[in-house]
Amino acid sequence: MCLGVPGRVIEISGEAGGVRMGKVDFGGIRKEVCLAYLPDIEVGDYAIVHVGFAISRLDEASALATLETFKALGVLDEELGGAPADPPSCPVPAWTEAPPP
Repeated sequence: MCLGVPGRVIEISGEAGGVRMGKVDFGGIRKEVCLAYLPDIEVGDYAIVHVGFAISRLDEASALATLETFKALGVLDEELGGAPADPPSCPVPAWTEAPPP
């Protein structure tokens, strides 16, 4: 998957190679993120981050609700480079004999 994940900007580190960067907290997982697309974002603001780029500002309530949903679904670590989630179990039982022709 490649989800846009909400996170809270905890540090703005200035420019790295001419690009505005910052540290974003995704419910305990922290990543360095490009902030170039949101030049007016500040420490404490929430943003949706997609493949390392903050692409949209988000209110705190929506961000926290989305993070909880992602955690409950088990996709947060997978999206942020943590331990891979267990594959979902198949709800259809395996065939025990060949289906009728």
